[in-house]
Amino acid sequence: MRSIDKSERELIAAVDRVRLVEWNRRLVREVRLSGSAEEARAFDEVQAELERLGFTTKRMSTDAYISLPIRASLEVNGEAVDCITHSMSASVQDLQASLVDLAPLPPDRWSADILAGRVGLTDGLAVPGLVVRAMECGAAGMVFVNGDLTYEMIVSPVWGHPTPETLDRLPTIPVVSVTRHGGERIRELMRGGTAECVMTTVVDTGIRPIPVLTAEINGRETPEDFVLFSGHIDSWHYGAMDNASANALMVEVARVVAAHRYELRRSLRLAFWSGHSHGRYAGSAWYCDTHWEELHEHCMVHINVDSVGGRGATVLSEANAMAETKPLAAEVIEALTGQSFVGTRYGRSGDQSFWGPGVPSLFMGLSEQPASDDPAARAFAQLFGGGNTGGFGWWWHTTEDTLDKIDPDLLVRDTQIYLLVIWRFLTDPLLPITCSKAALDVESALMRWQSRAGEHLDLSEAIRRARELTQRLRAIDAQMPDLQDPAARETCNRLIMRMCRLLVPLNYVKGSPFDHDLALSQSPLPKLADIDRLAAEAPGTLRHRALQTALRRRSNEVCHTLKEAIRLADEWSDVLTNARRQEEGASE
Repeated sequence: MRSIDKSERELIAAVDRVRLVEWNRRLVREVRLSGSAEEARAFDEVQAELERLGFTTKRMSTDAYISLPIRASLEVNGEAVDCITHSMSASVQDLQASLVDLAPLPPDRWSADILAGRVGLTDGLAVPGLVVRAMECGAAGMVFVNGDLTYEMIVSPVWGHPTPETLDRLPTIPVVSVTRHGGERIRELMRGGTAECVMTTVVDTGIRPIPVLTAEINGRETPEDFVLFSGHIDSWHYGAMDNASANALMVEVARVVAAHRYELRRSLRLAFWSGHSHGRYAGSAWYCDTHWEELHEHCMVHINVDSVGGRGATVLSEANAMAETKPLAAEVIEALTGQSFVGTRYGRSGDQSFWGPGVPSLFMGLSEQPASDDPAARAFAQLFGGGNTGGFGWWWHTTEDTLDKIDPDLLVRDTQIYLLVIWRFLTDPLLPITCSKAALDVESALMRWQSRAGEHLDLSEAIRRARELTQRLRAIDAQMPDLQDPAARETCNRLIMRMCRLLVPLNYVKGSPFDHDLALSQSPLPKLADIDRLAAEAPGTLRHRALQTALRRRSNEVCHTLKEAIRLADEWSDVLTNARRQEEGASE
């Protein structure tokens, strides 16, 4: 493991606790709804500070589909139950329907026979997948039972602004959440048989302008290449942790990096989003759509920050990371804290809008709560990834996300981790991206898909190519540390980026790389996800044959991408061989 040298220790020691706390305090003075005047004032403050630090800023605006929940009411058998509604939920006035308890059934057993024309009651957070499932079953509405508090959520699976292909995916039913106490009371009222409910929801949904802010400081060797470091400014309620603490972290990282600007090989670009909470990542999706080619050609990595420095957030082992960026994260976290980083594969969440252009990602949140038996904590654990933590804290997405939930010492720790990770991306001669890990991730996913496909689909050629690619990239890994020639190192950096452009979309994108997949659960190598449907169909049927044909075409795409990656690895090996010969010749 690479240790932290003296200059890096001086760098992270420059993180200022007082400044972090002050910026956190400044950003929570107002609620920052997407597109609001209050949010605009927060953008103004951040922009002014970054300009003072010497960054070149650019303030942009885009029309986005934004949804702000206003109010809701729920009556069950004539008794009022406190509730909230959700972003992208449908607005209704006095919807009357019978209520059915879905808690005993897993979602795949929900059906029109049970739900059609009725309001479903289920436990957990109001997440898009369950709302989509309820709509498929003809539900008239949904009631979610949370924990001791109700949690603000966005219930649409549509990533960013809808397109003609995704318009019909927008929720068409009202959705509300109640507390655990409210859920218990509803179930008491249902014990006598069926219950009737009356639901009203008011949600302000429509197209409105939102801001996007970037701030850049140039590197000295390849200024066109940049690290994208992003976080959202919009908030639920005062959002001291989500996301003011992260914004404070970004400003402090910017301050420290700016003081060392002449040491940067590459550029740092900060991006502050709106539309995260109320538009399903509308700001970052628009930015990708508008800067796709630049991101594809010059963005080395996307590092995202969300909800850091929370009180009691001692777990650093589970944050999101791609296989190719995980080694750097593990190296830094262990060196700074002694914790072993396991990492969690990304789901479809958290402003991860840049997989189509092939940009590798690292982090979303970072520090989390220890695992707990509390129902809300268990729900958070599943929502945030690996299921091994208690999420960001019981106050996340509630009115209780206030400054007293921030631990300044943990915020300093999280800032130092982000700072050192970003610093190494900006200054290391070779980009700290391990492509062989990505190839192994693809190989492992292919083997799992083959096991599930059985005799329905042959993936042996794709597996062979993935294994060959992994072996070649491991051989390249062994040669890279000895590379001394600056020109050869820069060529290798370009090859690393080109390899990412092949492997990131292969591993993470289901549809077109120029589009955005839905914010729903997604498997590794998502183009092959229909294998589960194929295996469930009887061979010889038209549907089985149709799925088999579609999957054969998609496996052709997988095979072709792997073939291109092998060719690129050969080119990479030639560069290293020639560089070694030149170095040997020079030494003679």
